[in-house]
Amino acid sequence: MRSCTTCGAKVARDDDFCGTCGTYLGWGSKAEEAEPERPAEDAPTQRIPAEPDQPAAVQPAVPVAPRPESTAPVEEAAPDGPPCPACSTPNPPGRRFCRRCARPLASAPEPEKAPRRTRRSRNVDGHKVLRRLIVLCALLVLVVGGILLYPFGQYAVQDFLDKTSGTARIGPVRTAASAEVPGHPAANAIDVVNGEYWGAPEPDAWIEFDFDQPFRLVSMLVTIGPSSKAELFDTQARPTSAHITATTVDGKAETRTVQLTDHADPQQVNIGVSDVKRVRVRFQGATDLTEGKHVAVSLIEFFRRN
Repeated sequence: MRSCTTCGAKVARDDDFCGTCGTYLGWGSKAEEAEPERPAEDAPTQRIPAEPDQPAAVQPAVPVAPRPESTAPVEEAAPDGPPCPACSTPNPPGRRFCRRCARPLASAPEPEKAPRRTRRSRNVDGHKVLRRLIVLCALLVLVVGGILLYPFGQYAVQDFLDKTSGTARIGPVRTAASAEVPGHPAANAIDVVNGEYWGAPEPDAWIEFDFDQPFRLVSMLVTIGPSSKAELFDTQARPTSAHITATTVDGKAETRTVQLTDHADPQQVNIGVSDVKRVRVRFQGATDLTEGKHVAVSLIEFFRRN
């Protein structure tokens, strides 16, 4: 082995270029090999007297023995790296330049090995297929259930909209009653201004309302008694229950029954019927119905979905 004259890196004796810096090594090797012989200084010289007209004879000097050189072969590791792309010379691993032509050596990327398909990956694929089948079955059940339970599903959607949407008051265009006390007609039950009431001579009387166009009846407010004032509330009898029947444009009727609390505040009744054209309220039972008194209802209000 020898050293590079530029960077000092160890190089093989037969390398033409340094593997670290790429310096050409030929000049240094030739210079070392072609070292001139030094004359012998200690060898004595004797001169022979010269004859006239002839050069004097000189005794030959003692020959100098040449510098001993090692003849043992230098064992160097055979290069087993990738061949040079230019001259195909094999180079040891780790060299940056070719040992023959100084061509930069690029380390070739190792080929990626295809991942082995293990039992775990097969199990994961099986789980994915199973999950997709479960999702597909769930969607199929929802579709079939929606078809079979269409009325219930429609009711659930409408009820959700009733609870999340605003409401607005709507008034009927016609009012009729099965009975009424003189001076207290059925029209007073929808009059929010004059403060009068509808009076029925006996329990089990009904009052009916017609509307000019169908609408979604969300709720009603029912105020019983002759007045909302505490000192006038118990001057007449009050109903104890109400049967509310909403009729749609196609003739279907739905009834809600509610028990009324005996106080002067408005009582809310949730209806939730679409396409309503007529509403009939039948009041039954009576509280404090004595001689000279009749059943009184102060106000009935209707609210549609806004």
